[in-house]
Amino acid sequence: MTEPALLRLASDLIAIDSRSALPNRAIADRIEAELAGFEVERLDYTDKAGVAKRALVAHRGPPGGHALSGHMDTVPATGWTTDAWAPRFADGVLHGLGSVDMKGQVAAAILAARAMPADVPVTLLITTDEETTKEGALAIAASDAARRLGLKGIFVVEPTGMIPVRGHRSQIEFTAVATGVQAHSSTGQGVNANWALLPFLMEMREIHARLRSDPALQDAAYDPPFSDFNLVIDNHGTAVNVTVAKATARIKFRRSRNVDWMPVVRAVREAAERAGIALQERAEGTPPELPTDHPLVRLAEREAGRPARTAPYGTDASELQALAPCVVLGPGTIDTAHTPHECVRLADLAAAVPVFQRVLATGA
Repeated sequence: MTEPALLRLASDLIAIDSRSALPNRAIADRIEAELAGFEVERLDYTDKAGVAKRALVAHRGPPGGHALSGHMDTVPATGWTTDAWAPRFADGVLHGLGSVDMKGQVAAAILAARAMPADVPVTLLITTDEETTKEGALAIAASDAARRLGLKGIFVVEPTGMIPVRGHRSQIEFTAVATGVQAHSSTGQGVNANWALLPFLMEMREIHARLRSDPALQDAAYDPPFSDFNLVIDNHGTAVNVTVAKATARIKFRRSRNVDWMPVVRAVREAAERAGIALQERAEGTPPELPTDHPLVRLAEREAGRPARTAPYGTDASELQALAPCVVLGPGTIDTAHTPHECVRLADLAAAVPVFQRVLATGA
């Protein structure tokens, strides 16, 4: 009976548009409807764009134990040529935006939690804004509802192919803004902000190259060993016959715990100052990384039957580690995540349910 119930719930969640830029009350309510018998704490907040959001802390049984955590939000539907919110099941594979990142995993976690005996402590930490600011995880980590549970450990059920991830990178996001004067480009009266931004971008290109060539900025325990330094440029819809009044460069810099990342931060700051452009920084929590002999890592390895590793991406563990040690462990792979071909095998989701039940049982 696991697969039909999983397919129903995961499909229902996919069908709800919960991109990070939107209010998420509808999907939070749908998840809460599955949690009869749980004490559910609703953590409501307004994000920096003024959008109403809700995270959930659901618990049943005595305090303590382990938690399963997943997020409700998705990336935008960039590149989709079919309806991203029309779940499709074919040849054992569930397709749709969020199917593998990570509504399928949230559905599996809910089914595992509901099936546990009443005397076993069971907690679900359901976040939002994981794809952007991690504000949902921050709200949970700061909440009395979560803190008073005395959790022993948290399993973040992101897709890892059921290989335990004992550590991953966390990000610093830089936002650099150059300003100009808007005018019809033929008049010569405007000032194009891109020309002010270009010197900064040239220095960012040098940092990008250095991260890939300087062993002092790399971590051999990760694949790849160099940090992500991804650049996105925005002219805010300016037409080609208009001088650009605002040019924004956003850079995601992911770093691991064992690398001194301050030289990179200082280099970005100094480059922005030289270029005369405004710079903002937003940093996630310290990169989470447990030692190989940590009890939670050993538990995950034993129940998943696979050795733990590190990963180059980030998850809510960057913030949830303030509550308890975190391991990332979930079905599916990220191969199709953040693409218009996102999908997950239903059998993989179903096979994860008993693993989740076993790790929950050890928290009793």
